[in-house]
Amino acid sequence: MKYEPIISDQFYHIYNRGNNGENIFIEEKNYSYFLGLMKKHVTPIADIYAYCLLKNHFHIVLITKSIQDENKISQGISNLFNSFAKAINKTYDRSGSLFQTRFPRKRITNEDYLRAMILYVHLNPKHHGFTTDYRGYPHSSYRALISSKHSELKRTEIINLFEDLDNFIYCHQYRQDLMDNLDETFLLE
Repeated sequence: MKYEPIISDQFYHIYNRGNNGENIFIEEKNYSYFLGLMKKHVTPIADIYAYCLLKNHFHIVLITKSIQDENKISQGISNLFNSFAKAINKTYDRSGSLFQTRFPRKRITNEDYLRAMILYVHLNPKHHGFTTDYRGYPHSSYRALISSKHSELKRTEIINLFEDLDNFIYCHQYRQDLMDNLDETFLLE
């Protein structure tokens, strides 16, 4: 599959899943290790707006920084994937590709799409049955965004996309309620 190049000053949804549906996060420490690698390799070339790490896949919403050599952007993301895969392969005595594909991404072209992607990413753990309540899922940026604790995330910019914190929280709950009602409707039919 051919991907369009990643360019400066653009929003992207970066995602991937385990090869053959395998888990990529084997135990709890793998999540924090991935986040550490994300900070090391991705934050120099992009600002993270949302993320969610699930056992067998993950999602990251980011905006690339103004970088003259745009190849450094792709290289930073590639370094994240490669570093994590090598560590998992070594730690768990496995070989071969950890990820299904290189690094799929979609450019986010407007603010409505950006807001929708942030909601999608944060609600993903409930949608896939990893939790019954997205608000408590520990491997998502949702809790860091609603907290007042220090975070590497661009909290102010992200919350401002939704006008304020109350509306940020409301939009998540509203979207989840819609999804729950759709699920119930289809179950009744």
